Amino acid sequence: MFEAIVSPQEDQFVAVRPGHPAAMQLPSALYVTLSDLATTGGAVPGWFADAAAQAWTVDLRHRLIRDVLLVRRPSTLPVTYCRASWEINLGCNFSCEHCYLETRPFAGLDLDDRLRLISMLADMGVLWFQITGGEPLIDPHFAPAYQAAHAAGMMVEILTNGSRLARPEILDVLRAARPHKVTVSMYGASPETAYALTRTKSAFKNTYAGLVAAAEAGLPVEVTIIITKHNIDELNQMRALVRDLGFPFKEFGSISPTYTGSGSTLDAQTPGYLDKSAIFQGCPAGHTSFHVDPHGNATMCKVGRENPINIITEGPQGLLRLPGIADAQLLRTGGCSGCRLSSTCRVCRPMAKVYQAAKAPLSHYCQHGNQEET
Repeated sequence: MFEAIVSPQEDQFVAVRPGHPAAMQLPSALYVTLSDLATTGGAVPGWFADAAAQAWTVDLRHRLIRDVLLVRRPSTLPVTYCRASWEINLGCNFSCEHCYLETRPFAGLDLDDRLRLISMLADMGVLWFQITGGEPLIDPHFAPAYQAAHAAGMMVEILTNGSRLARPEILDVLRAARPHKVTVSMYGASPETAYALTRTKSAFKNTYAGLVAAAEAGLPVEVTIIITKHNIDELNQMRALVRDLGFPFKEFGSISPTYTGSGSTLDAQTPGYLDKSAIFQGCPAGHTSFHVDPHGNATMCKVGRENPINIITEGPQGLLRLPGIADAQLLRTGGCSGCRLSSTCRVCRPMAKVYQAAKAPLSHYCQHGNQEET
C-alpha cells in the first residue's frame, strides 16, 4: 500500500499523503524523475525522503518507489479536472429537517458503472475526491467504490453522519485503505436533541459510537457541528464532546433551502449563525471541479444543477460544455439584478437562486437584507 501520491494537479505537480494537510509542490523535472524511477523500479531519492520526513514524519529512505509511492500520469483526455464530488446514493438512514435534498430516493448506478465512473474521473486527473450522499456508508457498493477511488490515487474525503463508522466491515475498509478525511456531522449532545433535528431515535447513540470507534482506529476525522434551533442550547456540550475525542471541528449554521428551491429546511435556522463572512469573488466550479449525482449526471456543483451532462453515456468529452454552463449560472441575474451592493455580496448566484425560489427572507442569505437598496 502506498504511503503518498505524486500527481499532476492542473498545471502543477504535487505530492500528498492521505490524512495529512501538508503537501509538496514539485518542479516538473523532479516529477519526471520520480515517474521514471517508478517505471524502472528505482528507490526513493534522498531529497524526496527528506522532504517526506519533514512534511509527514514518515521514513521512506532506501525503499522502492513502487512500494511506497503512487505516481499518477498526466491525463491524455481533452478535458481535465482536479476535484470532484459524488453523491454515491441519495438514500439516508436519517430524516434531517435541514437536509438540502428534498427527496432521498435509494437509487443509482450499478456497480459496474460506478467503477467505470471512478476510472473516468481518475483518467481526467481528479485527485481530490469527495464521496457524499445521502449517507454513503449505507450504500451496498460503498466499499468497492471507495477502494477503487483509493487505489486510483485519489485523496478521498467521506461526508457521513457517522452512524455506521463503528461497524467492523466499514472500519476494516478504512483501516486497510486510509481516507484523506472523514467528515462527520454532529447534530446534538444528547439523544433527545439529535432526534429533534434528525427525526431518528438512534442518531446520537450511533453517531457517537462511530466517532469513538474512529478515534480508536486513528482515522483522520473532522467533525462539522450543525447549528440549528434544536441544538443551539447544546453548542458548548457538542464542542466539549468533540474536543474530548481529540478531533478538529468546524461549525455550520447557514441552513439553506433544498437545491430544488423548497424552503421548508429554513425552519431549522438559528438567527445569528449565518455565515456571511467572505465576499463572493467568483468560483472555479465547472472549470477545475464538478459534481456528479448518483446517476452519473455531472453539474458545476451540488447547488448549481442546471443542464446536467451524463458522463456515463457521453464520456468525459461531454464535460467540454461544463465551463460554459457554469459561467451562465454564475451571472447575477433574476432576483439580484440591479442590486447596487452586489460588489460586496457574500452569496454565490446558484445559492441565491434557490433562496429566491424558496421565497426566503433576505435576512436568511443577504447581508443587505434590511436595506431598501436591494
